Amino acid sequence: MKSGKIKLLAVVISIFGITSFAAAQKSYTLDNKSTFSVSGTSTLHDWEMKSSSGTGTANFTIVNSKLTEIESLSITLLAESIKSEKKSMDKVAYETLKTDKQKNIKYILKSAEKVNETTWELTGNYMIAGVGKTVKTTVKTIITKDGVNMQGSNKITFADFGMKSPTALLGTIKTGQDLTLKFNLNFNL
Repeated sequence: MKSGKIKLLAVVISIFGITSFAAAQKSYTLDNKSTFSVSGTSTLHDWEMKSSSGTGTANFTIVNSKLTEIESLSITLLAESIKSEKKSMDKVAYETLKTDKQKNIKYILKSAEKVNETTWELTGNYMIAGVGKTVKTTVKTIITKDGVNMQGSNKITFADFGMKSPTALLGTIKTGQDLTLKFNLNFNL
């Protein structure tokens, strides 16, 4: 009878161990297929600048192919990797972002709350042009064969980060105050 209880205990412990292993938190790295963009308006035309040069890491817990916890997430984007189709616009953007002193745009997660199976509410700190601001972001998540995909966007303003809306041609072209940040992030093991 004792050997039966010992075997049962061993089976329970091994099942618990396998379950714990399957639910272990793992570190993921941002891959080079991730994309970032910022868009806005001006008195001349709408505009968009893009980058795919971000680096980052995250710690996720995935159980039964479902994201159950986002423990940490940080991203760094070289500010001058953001490009438009016009070099003159890029130059004005880099002046606005103060890239001579602030080389990077950064995001660091503070907390993550699960809304449903595929939606999370992230609270994190953006550091843009040397100014930090805590922002809430709703993201859609997809578990992929390699890791986790996250998509979302934020509405911010130049003033939120101590920047002035850029102008061109002696102020005849003015950029609107509102910006949209979009991202499509792939984190892989």
